[in-house]
Amino acid sequence: MTAKFTTIFNGIIFGTPKAQPRPRAFARNGKARMYDPGTAEAWKSDIAGQTKKLHHMQLDGPLKVYLFFSFERPKSHFKTDGKSLKPNSPKRYFTKKPDADNLAKAVLDALTAMGVWKDDSQVVILDTTKAWADVTSRSGCVLSILSIDENED
Repeated sequence: MTAKFTTIFNGIIFGTPKAQPRPRAFARNGKARMYDPGTAEAWKSDIAGQTKKLHHMQLDGPLKVYLFFSFERPKSHFKTDGKSLKPNSPKRYFTKKPDADNLAKAVLDALTAMGVWKDDSQVVILDTTKAWADVTSRSGCVLSILSIDENED
């Protein structure tokens, strides 16, 4: 069996990537209550605002999603000229928090809320990468959504 991939969307979402927070619980009057801290709401708003052509697509069937998150480097990574990296600065990959799976969850949840697909369980292939942004680049996320057409050979 072979699969054919068709690109539905390919774009860049500028902003500061945030992870989907875990639901929090608290007790009031002897009853447990749950709430979402909402710390990723600005990021989800960036996603919705910059992917308007995806709204209400209601994609059906299996999907592949590629997410490449880039994070702005802190000033401490640079030499005094502000452009050259110090020798001990991380080269490419962003190995700090937030975790890649929680970053992906925030994007998938935002796209689900926008009606891009029926449910994010349709994402059967998820490729997520975290890296430092290039010196001249902004932070954000490259997002690619592909449909998967399975053919019998």
